[in-house]
Amino acid sequence: MTVPAGERGTTTVAPRAVRRIAERAAAEALPDGGSVLRGSAGVRGTSARISVGVRLPYPVRADEAARRIRERAAALTAALTGLSVPRAEVRVDALSAGPAPVVPEAVEAAPGPDGGRPGARIRAERRVPAAVLAAVGAVACGLALADVVAVRFGSAPAGWRTAVLDWAATHGPADSAVRIGGAAAALAGAWLLGCAFLPGLRRRLRMAAPGPEVRAVLDPKAAARILRERALGVPGVVWARVTVRRRRAGVRAGVGYGDPAEVRAEAVRVLGAALLELGLTRPPALRVRVRREAGLPSEPEESVKPVEPVPVAVERPDSAGRADAVTGQDAAGRSDAAVDGAPGTPDARDSLRDGGEA
Repeated sequence: MTVPAGERGTTTVAPRAVRRIAERAAAEALPDGGSVLRGSAGVRGTSARISVGVRLPYPVRADEAARRIRERAAALTAALTGLSVPRAEVRVDALSAGPAPVVPEAVEAAPGPDGGRPGARIRAERRVPAAVLAAVGAVACGLALADVVAVRFGSAPAGWRTAVLDWAATHGPADSAVRIGGAAAALAGAWLLGCAFLPGLRRRLRMAAPGPEVRAVLDPKAAARILRERALGVPGVVWARVTVRRRRAGVRAGVGYGDPAEVRAEAVRVLGAALLELGLTRPPALRVRVRREAGLPSEPEESVKPVEPVPVAVERPDSAGRADAVTGQDAAGRSDAAVDGAPGTPDARDSLRDGGEA
């Protein structure tokens, strides 16, 4: 007997239960040091809308963390409640300080195997030399085996094998071709022995091993990226170039503001601590160079106020011997030689003389 759909009963999930499920799912996707502050949920028919407020540790990528929390909360809520979750919101309401960084001295003093000594180096895999040697050996052995089997069954020996044997029978150690071939074979053998016994990976930076069964190396490019990020965090540094080798780490930085000497001292302090935090068995020597960026003033320039013109009175005697005052505005627009009757000019002296005679 089939029961009608309207008489089978209904299942209702309370918004409170949906909220608790969403909060628990968000807590599972939080990074270390984060917490869920509050959440809310609303149910309408067969769909639910959830919203969760979280506290994230600092520093952290808030967008990536919120995306992971939103996806986890929506997927788990839909799976456990049977409701569709068309919309899920994540609010970053607060940031909390992360755990205290590892003290550089503690990283430097981390004991390795054999009483504090660094462990054995990681050996290179030598894939290319091994593949080339295996291919050459397989081809040579296959050709020789095929010829021997053919001769065993009554066939004539291969022409290349008889030619090699005839050439070897007619040439001795004094021939130049034999000496060159022997030297090439000796060099190839020495190279193969070096590949077999030397560990390789000379460019990698060895890290301190916390246990006898642990070996670790660090790529110099990764170390350079870490040091560059630390250098750009120093106040006053606008650009930085970092090169890291086994024995030396070089840093070149541009100073946009501040005293270059103070900026360099701060960069040396920050980068020195960063080198110790990398956990290397032998941190490379640090060398920092800074320079002020071209076009940036070393000190703020003071604004220069324009000098106001000072009015100057110039006497201009007339033919009667009287002197009329000429304002500074009139005198400023022309030179002394261009002023009619100005003192010191021939016209002025003639006017004075004529006035005196009159």
